Amino acid sequence: MMQIMQQLSSHIHYLTPYQETDRPILAAITGTRSTLLVDAGNSSAHIQFFIDQLVKLDISPRWVVLTHWHWDHVFGMNQANTTIIAQTLTTEYIRRMQKWTWNDESLDQRVAEGTEIEFCSSAIKKELGDERDIILPTPDITFERKLELDLGRVHCVIEHVGGDHSDDSTVVYVEEDKVLFVGDALYPNIHVEPHEYTAEATLQLVDMLRQYDAETVVLSHHADIWDGARYQQELNLLEQIARLVQEPDLEEQAIAKQLAQHYGRELDDYERETITLFINGRRRQQNREPVTESGI
Repeated sequence: MMQIMQQLSSHIHYLTPYQETDRPILAAITGTRSTLLVDAGNSSAHIQFFIDQLVKLDISPRWVVLTHWHWDHVFGMNQANTTIIAQTLTTEYIRRMQKWTWNDESLDQRVAEGTEIEFCSSAIKKELGDERDIILPTPDITFERKLELDLGRVHCVIEHVGGDHSDDSTVVYVEEDKVLFVGDALYPNIHVEPHEYTAEATLQLVDMLRQYDAETVVLSHHADIWDGARYQQELNLLEQIARLVQEPDLEEQAIAKQLAQHYGRELDDYERETITLFINGRRRQQNREPVTESGI
């Protein structure tokens, strides 16, 4: 399993993601007094591997903040052995998860019921094997909107931003380094078929994210770290499509044509796929299909 410790700044170290078992990036933000971890990993083995690497750097975590409640970000909570910080909704979802079982039969049943997706179920089985003694402690500190931590000459802002991927999504901003950890907040909702973005949630998210002067941006499942220009490009794309899709008379091809005219070039595959995701969200809203928060 090729996961590598990287140093992002003088205060930040992170462990690269691993796609096969859906391991997200884990990060450590270290000040002169204490260290904050970003996310708890998708298993005890995942978080323990990260902590072992930190020990070699003489770094001892004091807190861990959860960017949202999905399994790949919380299953290592107990092994982290630190004070756990979570947004109110995240804590509520974790309390619900504490009642669930994780054997093959239970996972397969939740997939059949539509409260789980096959991608997550398969990744859980690969990551944890047959031994799934999953302990999910209730977070120690719960906040509603925003929390600020002084790690000792390093200041972190933790804020609930929501979004389509998960309504409890939380970001972490390191003021001195101008580094923003967005978790999965910029990703679409993958727990419905077809996957989707919605215009309203996206515009609210973009507005909140723009308040941060971010020169470096970390997405949990991206191996590449974004600079400020790439980040602004993404925010602009999401905002432009969201505003276009709010026009009920504009169909997918018309939106693509307007966006291509705006850029003065042909759209690439990623841009066209993003338009489709917004069209999916608009169609679901028009059909008034219920969306169940999932993504265990």
